[in-house]
Amino acid sequence: MGREDFLVAPSNEAAVAAIDRWPDWPAPVLVLVGPAGSGKTHLAEVWRTRCDAVRITARDLDEDMVKALGEAGTVILEDAPGPALNERALFHLVNHLRELGGYLLITSRSYPAQWAIALPDLATRLKAAAVTALSAPDDMLLRGVLVKLFQDRQIAVDEALISYMIARMERSMEAARTLVEEIDRRALAARAPVTRRFAGRVMDELSDPGEPDEE
Repeated sequence: MGREDFLVAPSNEAAVAAIDRWPDWPAPVLVLVGPAGSGKTHLAEVWRTRCDAVRITARDLDEDMVKALGEAGTVILEDAPGPALNERALFHLVNHLRELGGYLLITSRSYPAQWAIALPDLATRLKAAAVTALSAPDDMLLRGVLVKLFQDRQIAVDEALISYMIARMERSMEAARTLVEEIDRRALAARAPVTRRFAGRVMDELSDPGEPDEE
């Protein structure tokens, strides 16, 4: 999943620019903030591929990992702060990476200032972190993502179908990927062309899983 696969739009351009600037970051810690489905995981994966970063979720972080993570040099901490963030572990990880000249990318749905951090030293470290944000994908970005997803599967679709889907779908990257995957799967099974009517039926069935497939 390379940088060329990540489409840039007003909703994510600041975050993409921040990732592209690495290793010339204003601080060794960068917090990537955005709602579910905004592309945080994809963008973090772009950075992971570029610098061979180690990925860990906030809920799994503990103090026994700090030394090895720090020595890795580049680390992604996902879904912070999570329900039970080990604040001492994160504090020591930030310090260890700073000492070794490493970098930490944190993904979160909220800004660090909104986290209920009890450890004052960690709160101070997080205040010094760089922060960049993504918003929910806009029409332009969703259009580009849908077109690319269909192209990757060698499915020819017209602009009218894309516009129809954008007007009815959940506004997230994950929803776009799931929808195109399901349309492709059902079209192959039914040996049917991907038309507006066909896509609409798939979208209706996905929104109401209790209904059987009509393939």
